[in-house]
Amino acid sequence: MPPADGDPAGPGPASFAALRAAVLSGHEPPPLPAVARLPSYRWLVVGTVCIGAFMGQVDASMTQMLLPRLEADFGVSLNVVSWVAVAYILTMAAFMPVFGRLADMIGRKLLYTSAFVVFVIGSALCGLATSLPELIAFRVLQGVGAALLTANSIAIVVLAAGPEQRGRALGLQSAAQAIGLGAGPAIGGVILDTLDWHWAFWVNVPVGLAGALMGWFVLPQTHHLAAGGRFDWKGALLIAPALTALVTMLNQAHAWGPTSPAFLACGAAAVVLLIVFVRVERRATTPLIDFELLTRGAFVVGNVTNFLSYATLFGVFFLIPFTLVRVYGDSALAAGLRLSIVPVMLGLLAPLGGVLYDRFGARTATTAGMALCAAGLAVLYLFLDGTVLHLPEVMLGLGLFGIGQGLFVSPNSSAIMATAPEEQTGEAGSIVNVVRFLGISAGIASSSAVLALSLRAAGEGVSTVDASPAQLVAGSGHVLLMLIVFAVVAAGLSVLRTVPRRERDPGTVEL
Repeated sequence: MPPADGDPAGPGPASFAALRAAVLSGHEPPPLPAVARLPSYRWLVVGTVCIGAFMGQVDASMTQMLLPRLEADFGVSLNVVSWVAVAYILTMAAFMPVFGRLADMIGRKLLYTSAFVVFVIGSALCGLATSLPELIAFRVLQGVGAALLTANSIAIVVLAAGPEQRGRALGLQSAAQAIGLGAGPAIGGVILDTLDWHWAFWVNVPVGLAGALMGWFVLPQTHHLAAGGRFDWKGALLIAPALTALVTMLNQAHAWGPTSPAFLACGAAAVVLLIVFVRVERRATTPLIDFELLTRGAFVVGNVTNFLSYATLFGVFFLIPFTLVRVYGDSALAAGLRLSIVPVMLGLLAPLGGVLYDRFGARTATTAGMALCAAGLAVLYLFLDGTVLHLPEVMLGLGLFGIGQGLFVSPNSSAIMATAPEEQTGEAGSIVNVVRFLGISAGIASSSAVLALSLRAAGEGVSTVDASPAQLVAGSGHVLLMLIVFAVVAAGLSVLRTVPRRERDPGTVEL
């Protein structure tokens, strides 16, 4: 329940006048009194966060559907057009630790609601872009807004729900993400078939504005701000270029070659900057990342499997549109509808995964989930051959993969958060999100690299536009083999996990 007026846990909602005064002073306002007094208030908080989760995943999955069209419209190679997706995700990964720390200092609600505004501006500019460099640049701005939006989403949900319902709440958030992932390809297909790709970004504007209003009027004030300390500017200035160099190296490996000066320079820069970042963080009084969390085995194992899970998920989202459009001759809408079976099944199973975690812990659900992902990928490897008669088996493989992801994501996130002390909930959630988006970046980059290398080895260049169906099928098989390895490793690590079940008083709904 929310804190009442005079509750020592924090100031309750007094009146609409208090809301107006808070807005005029630039501080976080309390939630609307009528909303905060509802018995289901904590679930309204979770639902508000789900708006951002939905919008971010719609954009991420819809962009994957745009890549084949952008590749043809701009006349660029596969590795170049993939930066429309990679730049956005990389920006999120680079800035989330920065914004997570800032939110601990100035308020999670303030940054969460302002994030919608930044995201809306970035989306509108993406829709106005007239060249690929412009589009990539505006995707970076959009990624900044998405990073602000995502940095503390897990912490807000965990603190609102309390330990007894943590799994269920994170399951609902995962379901919202999955619905967004499912709607994205279908929406993208409709837009591409009826309008043009610019509208794929403009559709974010009304949703983002609605999310900003909901966040401002529903979310509680942040009552546990970090006391004292300065913002770690040194760490902030090191982590962004370090991650940029790392993902650039991954994405351009097939184009530059492993012995090229550019590839070696990016690799060296990534290593040096990450080493310096770790040293700076160990000496900082208020670091962006507290490495004490990384001494917890369960926390590390959970994040490694988190990385591998999202690498496989977005590897599939990258690969399947190219195969369905170029090999099977699907329209953008048909390809989007076929691909949507993955997030639909994820969304249906994610709440069940949360319930299983609340009752039985993480090991069973996460192991079964990753095993099903590997099985689904194996079915795709066997039947994604360009034969129309095998499309039912392809859909079966995608469905199994989606079910596995649904069983895995929520229990894994819950298990990670259970290892962190309460005072580090926000920081732990930020790390989970950073690792997740690094996994997404690695999945897209590695899948793009393997597909392009396969096409180049067959003498087809690095574009899917002119490649033969047979070579695209062969390249897709190589990507799927890599993703199967990712899923099998994640399943093995899930078997080995040990998660302490931390008991904590749910208390009041506070951020």
